[in-house]
Amino acid sequence: MVYKRKVIIRDCTLYLGDCLEVLPTLEAGSVEAILTDPPYGIGFAAHPTKWQRRAGKIPESWDDKTVDVATIVGFCNTAIVWGGNYYRLPISRGWLSWYKPDAPPSMGNVELAWTSLDMNTRQICHSIAATNAERVGHPTQKPLAVMEWCLSFLPKAKTILDPFMGSGSTGVACVRSGRRFIGVELSPEYFAIAVKRITDAYNQTALFDGTVKPEQTKMF
Repeated sequence: MVYKRKVIIRDCTLYLGDCLEVLPTLEAGSVEAILTDPPYGIGFAAHPTKWQRRAGKIPESWDDKTVDVATIVGFCNTAIVWGGNYYRLPISRGWLSWYKPDAPPSMGNVELAWTSLDMNTRQICHSIAATNAERVGHPTQKPLAVMEWCLSFLPKAKTILDPFMGSGSTGVACVRSGRRFIGVELSPEYFAIAVKRITDAYNQTALFDGTVKPEQTKMF
């Protein structure tokens, strides 16, 4: 077995393991698009900010080096990769930009995503402070608003893969947009957070559509 744990929550299938080992086991054609935020290799997680330290965050090493994103992108013809400017990826004109108007001087106020899409460059303006209410402890957690915006460029993709799932923001965005999701995460801590967030997202959706019932989760 190439993964340590597998959890199915309705239309979401989550794997605890290394994506380079899990992806080859997925059924061919089971994924229509990749939306992910891999480690950038800039060591950000190794140096928690003052506010992260106050919240109890300790240094982590998973962002100390880049990963084989080119191989992962080759798994699917359609992809959006945050931090794509740190990788050797094909030339693209369809870059996405997240402008952070309240970024501190020690951080960049723009973050870039490479895409395989033949479209004009687009930008979203979304403050860092606006994400405070949804933070769950991941040092590079993407805002739901940003990930939902990304999905708007993938209107025909019904099944989304995030091979670097982290705390599950892509999965929650998929739940809220009625899409199927496959996520892979190497960290047991963040995997557990993603399971909870996605389960909560389904339960919240049920409250609004009138189908309130206990969430069915299968674990392997």
